[in-house]
Amino acid sequence: MRIRTDFPHETVHADLRVPLPDGTLLHARLWRPVTDEPVPALLEYAPHRLTDATVVRDGERHPWYAGHGYASVRVDPRGHGNSGGVPGGEYDAIELADGVAVIEWLARQPWCNGRVGMFGIGRGGRTALQIAALAPEPLRAVVIVDATDDPYTGGGPYAGGCVTGQGLHSTAAGRLALAARPPDPLHTGDEWLAVWLARLEALTPVVHTWLGHQLRDEYWRSAGVSDDTAAVTAAVLAVGGLHGPCRDTVLRLVERLPVDRVRGLIGPWPHQYPDRATDQGEAIGFLQETLRWWDQWLKDRDTGVLSEPLLRCRLGAAEPSRSRWAGETAWPSEHITVVPYALGGASVVVGSPQHTGVDAGRFRPTGHEGDFPPDQREEDARSVCFEFPVGEDAIGVLGRPGVTLRLRPAGPGGLAVARLCDIAPDGTATLVTRGALNLAARKGPERAVPWPAGTTEDVTFDLATAGHVFAPGHRIRLAVSSAYWPWIWPHPGPAGFTLDPAGSRLDLPVRDPTDGKIDFAEPEHAEPPAVAVPQTLDEPRPRLLLIRDVAAGRWTLEATPHRGGTHVHPDGLEYSEECHETYTIEESDPLSARARSEWTIRLHRPDQAWDVRIWTRSEIGLDAAGFVTSDELVCRSGDEIVFHRTWERRVARTVG
Repeated sequence: MRIRTDFPHETVHADLRVPLPDGTLLHARLWRPVTDEPVPALLEYAPHRLTDATVVRDGERHPWYAGHGYASVRVDPRGHGNSGGVPGGEYDAIELADGVAVIEWLARQPWCNGRVGMFGIGRGGRTALQIAALAPEPLRAVVIVDATDDPYTGGGPYAGGCVTGQGLHSTAAGRLALAARPPDPLHTGDEWLAVWLARLEALTPVVHTWLGHQLRDEYWRSAGVSDDTAAVTAAVLAVGGLHGPCRDTVLRLVERLPVDRVRGLIGPWPHQYPDRATDQGEAIGFLQETLRWWDQWLKDRDTGVLSEPLLRCRLGAAEPSRSRWAGETAWPSEHITVVPYALGGASVVVGSPQHTGVDAGRFRPTGHEGDFPPDQREEDARSVCFEFPVGEDAIGVLGRPGVTLRLRPAGPGGLAVARLCDIAPDGTATLVTRGALNLAARKGPERAVPWPAGTTEDVTFDLATAGHVFAPGHRIRLAVSSAYWPWIWPHPGPAGFTLDPAGSRLDLPVRDPTDGKIDFAEPEHAEPPAVAVPQTLDEPRPRLLLIRDVAAGRWTLEATPHRGGTHVHPDGLEYSEECHETYTIEESDPLSARARSEWTIRLHRPDQAWDVRIWTRSEIGLDAAGFVTSDELVCRSGDEIVFHRTWERRVARTVG
């Protein structure tokens, strides 16, 4: 990583308030070049708090853009950070309308030439894509990273019609804890407490809403753009990580948007900007890539981005020397052939133990230790496996593999999980990709169709996007299981199914892995603010700990997914954040599945005697009727509890 300090433009920065039509003021931080000429504006609009949680990340990229001739603006939506108002729902139309108003306000400023670009990662990227579908006139281009165009199927509460375990629980628990953070009196003055209490009164755990919409209904259709991609008129650079949950979005967008205003990039990254990859050997000069995109669409410069392949994707490999970049000029690609691999052998009963899935890795990995799936041999032993040898030539795979399985379930529903693994000569099993299907959603995620007792049907579903090279001498393994906890909540009925290999197959999108050469610049950033992390003598929790109670047949997965510790900011703020998650299940009882998260957050300004603490507990369990949820929030100012609320709810299981 190169820290850059010399830029074409000197820059200045300042905090300001963006007025909304209803009078609400949003907190913004603006970096812009020192010039008399108006310049395009770039907007990052996300609820992650620009004065503490994202201050380092913001400092790496917004000043860099300003130094290259852009007014780069970071804005917290209403009800978040130091913005006014109360937070809305997860996919609230008000937040999108506010975003449009911010874009139009930026375009009117004397330092802006009327053209705006928008970018973001995760939730911020999804919001940028949704706002692009509203087509505000000043918005000419967007860059989205690891963001979904379809929140129902892309990296969140549901996968293949299945209710996700970690994806739903961890995200919902985090949303509650992080939304409960107070405004900072340094930026809002003495009214901070009244504003905070008003926000807390408006909070509702999003888990209730998500579990209340178990089918892909109008709630989900309106939350994304995949049902009306044509509404997106801005130019889109869509970016996804092969270790992230939203890479399928990239393939959908490069297929559906006009080729003259979309490009896709998929690389070996977790849920991070590609210039912040934890493995520096895989990080790329992403800011330079995006600058070419902005210059093309916001400054009318021919930067060559439209001469690049429509899709650039990294093909990984169990043998790193075989990894390479590939480029496609169209999608679907004429260079890819779908090759069927018939599953052989006699019918077999697939009845996986309920803890199958404990080696799945994090649902949304950020690159920490324990985030990525380990060797899959133990998972494969809990599954039914089919293997295909790789001959003298390597086999490249690019796209979404598919499976067709001929099944006879033990009950009216259930789930099927398929994992594609690369088996090395020494037996090491590397996970390439995976997919799941709720058998009640086999006719589509919009309706639940019970399986007729005793009948056999063929079901077909896709696995997530793969970019991989299987080396000569390796084996391709398809592993099929009937459980995958904690990624997927177990089915409460009779477990498993009979699989008939004679009517089943694996479809691989095969591509020549040898052609093409794609290069990227060295990653670089502006110099971020100096945020100190004091050392402590406390023994850190393991990032991921698997505990087996042999006598009880109970498996517990303990996770510490977030950074932890205290971060001391240059303005004196001490910010601490701790999260601990546990997922438990008994190997023979699907109703024993439990998920629990505890968050502790502290914001402290010693010079102002300001000290607030937030504690949350979020739990989800199962019974025969459905889900049981419990959430608790306790907020303190100093030693005084200023807010305490508990939400408890039972939600019927309406699909599987």
